[in-house]
Amino acid sequence: MISFDDFKKMDLRVAEVLEVKEHPNADKLYVIKIDTAEEVKQIVAGVRDEYKPEELIGKKIIIINNLEPVTLRGEESQGMLLAASASGSPVILVPEKDVPAGTPIQ
Repeated sequence: MISFDDFKKMDLRVAEVLEVKEHPNADKLYVIKIDTAEEVKQIVAGVRDEYKPEELIGKKIIIINNLEPVTLRGEESQGMLLAASASGSPVILVPEKDVPAGTPIQ
């Protein structure tokens, strides 16, 4: 269990996917450029088996914007997209309606 105060520390936002490339060192990962309205960031996500790059480009997704950057197989990830696991396959969470990149999730 985490406290509500800990939960409030997470910066959940809408981001728009700008670019998707296959990770050069991992078969299941993409290196994704996203627009958070404040900046363009790079995230690494394990959704390559479920999504083609063209399905993701232009999509609005939900991200954790304030995670400490980590390096995953040689590529820096500056956040995390949120996905549900349906029968072991990730389904990326998206806003129900079109909202601008940078919109906070409350």
